[in-house]
Amino acid sequence: MLTNLGLSLSAFTELHVVISLVGIAAGLVFFVALAGGRWLSLMNGLFLVFTILTSVTGFLFPPKPIGPPFIFGVVSLVVLAVALYALYGGKLAGGWRRVFLATALFAQWLNMVVLVVQSYQKIPALHALAPLGNEPALLATQGAVAIVVLYLAWTTLRRPAA
Repeated sequence: MLTNLGLSLSAFTELHVVISLVGIAAGLVFFVALAGGRWLSLMNGLFLVFTILTSVTGFLFPPKPIGPPFIFGVVSLVVLAVALYALYGGKLAGGWRRVFLATALFAQWLNMVVLVVQSYQKIPALHALAPLGNEPALLATQGAVAIVVLYLAWTTLRRPAA
């Protein structure tokens, strides 16, 4: 079966995963640097572009009933639209800095939630720990991700503009 990009489903899935991982990695580098008081424009740009591409490519998979992946994609794109407006329209002035940080971090969290769920579904060693997707190992990992994102939010939001 070919996707809308003319790739096999397997090749398209690999492309989507690579795009997602680049977005997540760039976001982590950006937010960790920001927590330390450094604004990395390139990493921020990569994070935003690849996070948008993650959601957009997610909609190109063969149609399924509306479920969590579709909802996450829509929410992510709406949140990223607000982040982009705060960054480029509001130029991070005044309250727009906080709006950008909150929405961008929320988008990062959404990506990381999906990464954890997909990892537990696709990586055999992790799947063995949580075959149903609601076991303590998966929930603990999701809790750790939430703590990391909340820490980054706390450190970046309390810091004066970089």
